Amino acid sequence: MVVMRLDGACVLITGASSGIGAATARAMADAGARLVLTGRDRERLEAVAAETGGRAVVADITTGARTLARLAGSVDILVNNAGAGWAGDFARMPPDRVAGLVTVNLTAPIELTRLLLPGMVEAGRGHVVLVASIAGAIGVGREAVYSATKAGLVAFADALRDELRASPGVGVSVVLPGVVDTPFFERRGAPYDRPWPRPMPPERVARGIVAAIRNERSESYVPGWLRLPARLRGAAPGPFRHLMRRFG
Repeated sequence: MVVMRLDGACVLITGASSGIGAATARAMADAGARLVLTGRDRERLEAVAAETGGRAVVADITTGARTLARLAGSVDILVNNAGAGWAGDFARMPPDRVAGLVTVNLTAPIELTRLLLPGMVEAGRGHVVLVASIAGAIGVGREAVYSATKAGLVAFADALRDELRASPGVGVSVVLPGVVDTPFFERRGAPYDRPWPRPMPPERVARGIVAAIRNERSESYVPGWLRLPARLRGAAPGPFRHLMRRFG
């Protein structure tokens, strides 16, 4: 396996205008990477770009993935971070929100990866990061579609990693964060109101992303203890669901 160097690497980060994306941009800049940052909020995106020395490309990945890939040029590392959420009873979920979540969280990162991966394979080096969620590993009530899209990213990463065995210089990592203190909860339509676990700063997830690339980790939970409920669900789904109903 070729060790992926961040110093001098061209890194494209989606959803870079705030939250995990902005924190990852700062972490990558500290590591010496050259940044291409994309998002829809021009003012915030340009502020992050100015802070990190990156190049801002205002774009909607759901409709402009091909244009974004062309503007980004040769990319060494792709961080598929942009995402959206919705909380509430699935039976009352508006149809357009279902399609929107699937497009933003699953279809768009798959398409952007499809466009940029051939360049990495040809160069013999590169890394794709897919920012999923613990919801994609265990399923979270009242977030059924969100959970499904994030589970799709986990499966996509597994399958893609298997395909790339013939290209050992290209890595694929899926990062599964827990609750993160970002504007995500404002945008999903419902605040986070559980007393535990407490939301963690996005910088912690950014460090997990950087570590996943540097250490060629195929799957990273942030924080690490989240691996335990994910494994329990696979090994003993009945007891796992009992505990979920009792403790949430």
